[in-house]
Amino acid sequence: MALVHQQAPQPGSDTLLGIEKSAAGRCWMIRTANDRLAVTLAQRLGLPDPIARLLAARGIGVDEASNFLAPTLRASMPGPDDFADMTIAAERIARAITTGESIIVFGDYDVDGATSVAVMQRGIRAAGGEIGVYIPDRLTEGYGPNSQAMQHLASEGARVIVTVDCGTTAFEALETAARAGLDVIVVDHHEAEAKLPRAVAVVNPKRLDRGTPEQSHLAAVGLTFILVATVCRVLQKQGWFTDRTMPDLLALLDIVALGTVCDMVPLTGVNRAFVTQGLKVMAQRGNPGLSALADTAGIDERPVAYHLGFVFGPRINAGGRVGESRVGARLLACDDREEATMLANRLDSLNRERQLIEQDILSQAQGLAEQQVASRNPAVLVIADTGWHPGIIGIVASRLKDTFNRPTCVIALENGEGTGSGRSVAGVDLGQAVIAARQSGLLTRGGGHMMAAGFSLRIAKLESFRHFLETRVAQQMAATGFHPTQTIDGCIKTAAATVDLIGQIAGVGPFGTANPEPRFAFANVRLSFADIVGEHHIRCRIEDDSGGWLDGIAFRAVGSVLGDLLLDQRRLPLHVTGKLRLNTWQGRTKPQLVIDDAATAHSPLCLH
Repeated sequence: MALVHQQAPQPGSDTLLGIEKSAAGRCWMIRTANDRLAVTLAQRLGLPDPIARLLAARGIGVDEASNFLAPTLRASMPGPDDFADMTIAAERIARAITTGESIIVFGDYDVDGATSVAVMQRGIRAAGGEIGVYIPDRLTEGYGPNSQAMQHLASEGARVIVTVDCGTTAFEALETAARAGLDVIVVDHHEAEAKLPRAVAVVNPKRLDRGTPEQSHLAAVGLTFILVATVCRVLQKQGWFTDRTMPDLLALLDIVALGTVCDMVPLTGVNRAFVTQGLKVMAQRGNPGLSALADTAGIDERPVAYHLGFVFGPRINAGGRVGESRVGARLLACDDREEATMLANRLDSLNRERQLIEQDILSQAQGLAEQQVASRNPAVLVIADTGWHPGIIGIVASRLKDTFNRPTCVIALENGEGTGSGRSVAGVDLGQAVIAARQSGLLTRGGGHMMAAGFSLRIAKLESFRHFLETRVAQQMAATGFHPTQTIDGCIKTAAATVDLIGQIAGVGPFGTANPEPRFAFANVRLSFADIVGEHHIRCRIEDDSGGWLDGIAFRAVGSVLGDLLLDQRRLPLHVTGKLRLNTWQGRTKPQLVIDDAATAHSPLCLH
């Protein structure tokens, strides 16, 4: 593979192929690699040159490369002492198991929440405990613990509540729980404040008093898995498993992998081990719910991180988004294959319903966003309107963030109140900005992490919140020198994009946040054809002077600048970028480029 790591076309330019503003509005930049490190990696570890270069470009040194390529839990799993209150939490849960107290896991309704609930439920049951589940209704209860739910659970006889993927800022609800006699354990990874809620234990690596920054990259499901493992260790020391079977916790890693990928946490350290080992477990199809979901989605190949993030995840999410919050967690914890098939079909149906609602809201929101950009070009988009489904606004915010290259908040307004969801870009901590807005009295509720946030407000505060957020985000961007960019791993010819090359690239996976899937540029290509497939996608074939050709597809590109460029009947020479994947159809496997950006080739270039 002929990777080009130096800018060839325009002297004095730091951009790749001279592209300062592409169809997606981004500047193309090469991901630089230390050539000496790449050579050393190739020689010492016997790696193919493309893989060595990809590792070097990601800053993977010789000493860590082996564990990066073959990560294990043994080498990377944190212990309970790495987290404040982890041992306290585990001992309290273990006591509840041995004394038969009623345990309830209280979860969020997104994928990280649903997987955390399922891991806790399966783990505690396998250890011999009894555990119930409570997931709030997104529309009537909102996010996280609420006082009414805590009182209800206490009246039903619950003694121990474990909140997963929520609870760090639920001060009022957990105060109510304590007064009702509940012992609450918080397992969360969202941004914390100096004040902590009233609880037996708060397990959160982002605690300001005793946080562990080196573990702050964990998703809630990863924290939950570590807690369940610690509970089993406590029980083992107490002799609980003398006449009982020790749970096979590794069998839970398929669920852990799903939540880790979908929550978009960095795939480094233990997260990388969770996903790598979890994909192996998932391939064995031992979880009836995940197997049924794969069958419903028509997935009959070995799963990779892409399937978790873009096939399984949206379906698990769909229930919480359109009004059936508990279905995803039920599916993941289900052991009956007939019931699992029924639940998987229901989620697939809800996902289709979600897609239709999303298209309608996105069309309206995009029009409002275009008006804001045209009128004052703000650093952050704050889009609000009535009649929008609050379960869909997070997806819409993500779509607008990608389109306009800036943090975006979308707010559903109703009865004088607003429910908002935000998505950020690299370099802008949206979660902290939302927390600051809540602390300033602009929000009734609000929290999140760097890349995503959720909040509630009164409509009367909307403009003040918009001004606050625009000012704070603009300051962050100015401090970091933010500019929308597209980072590219190198330029290759179509003839080099082979099945073997894609197989080699897969060895650097699993891909996700902090280990992005390699993106390649193809320079001076022509499209031998381009047409619309489905309602929103464009398929094409690109050719260059290497004598090769490559099938391409651009998802959701119809109506976009990228789509218009690909469909241009003049067939101008283009530079295109994308990710190489294998496409299997009717028993044949071919390379395919998933196109995510393009630009007109203004001058003839020759890259070798």
